[in-house]
Formats: sequence, structure tokens, C-alpha cells
Amino acid sequence: MKIQIYPILAQIGFTDTLNSGTATARSIAQGWDEQWLNLLQNNTNNNLYGALTNLGVFLAVGTLLFFVIQWFNDMIQSEYSRPISALVWPFIVVVLLSNSGNGSLLSNLTLGFRGFINSVNQQVVTTADADQVYQQALNMSVAEEVAGSLLRPCQALTGDQQTQCFAKASERIDPLLQEYINLYGNKTWIFRLKTQVDQIRFGTGIISENNFNSLIGNTVQTSIKNFLVSLQYAFQNLIEATMLLIAVLGPIAVGGSLLPVAGKPIFLWLTGFISAGIAKLSFNIIAIITAAVIVNATEQDPNANPDLMWFMIFIGVLAPLLSLVLAGLGGLGVFNGISNAATMVRDRI
Repeated sequence: MKIQIYPILAQIGFTDTLNSGTATARSIAQGWDEQWLNLLQNNTNNNLYGALTNLGVFLAVGTLLFFVIQWFNDMIQSEYSRPISALVWPFIVVVLLSNSGNGSLLSNLTLGFRGFINSVNQQVVTTADADQVYQQALNMSVAEEVAGSLLRPCQALTGDQQTQCFAKASERIDPLLQEYINLYGNKTWIFRLKTQVDQIRFGTGIISENNFNSLIGNTVQTSIKNFLVSLQYAFQNLIEATMLLIAVLGPIAVGGSLLPVAGKPIFLWLTGFISAGIAKLSFNIIAIITAAVIVNATEQDPNANPDLMWFMIFIGVLAPLLSLVLAGLGGLGVFNGISNAATMVRDRI
């Protein structure tokens, strides 16, 4: 899921800020895609992946000695089934590490696997406008913070100065709310926020002290929300960086797979790659479900005025931790499954 992050304290050019946020998210996503292609496919003879492929070949040649010793030992002990089945590993290593300059079979398979993971994530995000739901839940808090940052200085004023301050703040808030209406339609939370701003500006109606303080907020709370939003964005980029790091280490894992051990390095490498994909998928599902709860709750109860700080804490801290736990458990299950399947295939050949 490509999350669009808009600066919470943007007080000028709201429309430009929203558009630049979209452009920034798109450019970052394209930057990751280009980096994957540059490392794993384009001119792999003269880049980092090419150097690691050469290292993988060197490891394969080095571990081939151990493989041959174990193979002859099994032959001497008349365990013919194991030597015959083991011969498939040198063939696999040679095929995977063969580098044509435009990417080895391993790099192409890695890119294909990454594309499959991204397609699954995209299906989750696009289901029932899930991405828009998440953006809407995030922007509910963003809108409150922007409104509060504009209204907050007026608290220290009195009389006509305060009235003029509220009027100027309202004139700057209205374009933001209109932009959100253009994005999401006539949502209840937008008109509730508009009503609260008007009540503060004109002194009409009744707005409770709690709602007033919640809307005005303080700079510390705003800074915390800014940090939490940035934290979840950093986590998503960390997952991308982790997957790319695991991907470029693939040749080393393949090169060490000729060691005569049950837990082949290639199995660990594949498990790590799948685990990173599970973490990415888990975070998206958790964030989308939580956002849907918030959006649906505000639509069902027009008078609801939830404190969205818990949502920021959840997506910034708890959701990443939970997704990592799920990824660890899922990776353990995948590794056991791959190891058991490899053992079964070896025994049957």
C-alpha cells in the first residue's frame, strides 16, 4: 500500500500540499521499483548484485569440496539413494547463478516473486476502496490538527482581535475541508469538523469544553502525531529495504547450499523473503481494518467525536510490532514446511 503522507502543520496551499503528497508517494514507489530493476536486472555484471553473484559462485566452488566428500562417503556406505538425489543440488546452483549480464535466473525469479507479493498486496488495498478508507481515517486526524494549529493562536487574544483571528483561521480551514469533500464526498466527519469550527468562530451553538480542547489541542500532541505518522511511513520503507537486502543476498545463500546440511541456506533465504512479504501484507491488512472501523463508526453516529490519537499510536507502533510477530510465526511455519518437503522429495528420489 502506497501511503500518502501530508504534513499535519501545513497551513498554506492545502490543495498543493495534497497534490504534492500524492506525487511524493508515487515518486517514492517508483524509486523502489527502479532500484530493484537496477540491482537485479540491469547490467548485473557491473553492479552490487553482480559482485555478490561472483561471491556466490566462489562459495559454491568452495563448498563443492564438502559436497563431494559427503557424496563419496555415501557411495562407500552403499547409500545410493542419497547420492543420486543429492546430484540435483549442483545442477540447481549452476542454473541459478548463471549470469548473462541482464540478470541471472535467480534474479529474475526474485523479481517475479516480489511482483507476486506486491500484486497480492495491491489486491488487498484495492478491495472495497481500502486505500481510500485508510487515507480517510488518517486525514480525519490531519484535518483536526490543521484546524487546531490555525485556531490555537487565537486563544491568547480577546475581543475584536480574537474574532478577527477566528475569521482568518476559518477562511484558511475552509479550502482544506472543501478539498476533503472533493476527495471523499459529503462525509459526516467533515461537516462535524466544519460545524465545530463555525461554533468557535461565531460563538453559536454549544460545544463542550472537552471537544473544544480536543480540537484546539496543543503543540506537543501535534508533534507526537507527526512523529507517529512518520514512524509508520518509515516502517513501510523499512520493509521495502529489508526485502531488497534479502533479495541481493540470494546468490550467497544459493552458493552455500552445497553444504551437506539439512537446513540449506537457500531455504533460510527464501523464508526471510516470504517473512518480509508477510510483514508487509499483515501491516496493510491491520491498518485497513482499523481504518474501516473508525470511518464506519463516525458515519453511523454523527455525534461521535473520537480521539484519534489511539489510531496514530496503533499504526505507528502497535501495527508494525504485530505484523513483525505474525511474519516471524509465518516464517517459522514456512521454513519447517520447506525443510519437510525437501526431505520428503529427497527420500523419494
